[in-house]
Amino acid sequence: MTETTLPASLAEIRDEFLELPEPERLQLLLEYSNELPAVPARYEGHQELFEQVLECQSPVFIAIEVDDDDRVAMFATAPPEAPTTRGFASILAQGLSGLTVAEALAVPDDFPDSIGLRRAVSPLRLSGMTGMLARAKRQIRAKRHTA
Repeated sequence: MTETTLPASLAEIRDEFLELPEPERLQLLLEYSNELPAVPARYEGHQELFEQVLECQSPVFIAIEVDDDDRVAMFATAPPEAPTTRGFASILAQGLSGLTVAEALAVPDDFPDSIGLRRAVSPLRLSGMTGMLARAKRQIRAKRHTA
């Protein structure tokens, strides 16, 4: 992963993890799980607006918006009893929202591997975050072409 392709929002999150000793990184991920932004009211009761991330063990759903200024917003839902998955969803929702389409699509696919959790969580969990990022990028591409 090259430094030039990682937007500042995600670089800051990555650096926050890497500055901590490995045992404390999982605690930071749990803190992110408590910071998953709420979905806007217009999404309440409209599950059809979300895409399930099948790569995740827990039921995670994401929705992407691209506004007229080419800015991305990512919304996600994940159950409170799945804090690891919620943490990953929160990281991506916070890190991708506000980026331009080009910036979001330039996020390296291996970003989940860069935050230093490989020994703290299972490979299946990291695969779930990679799946979330891939689905978000796919939705961004689709929304960009319909906007």
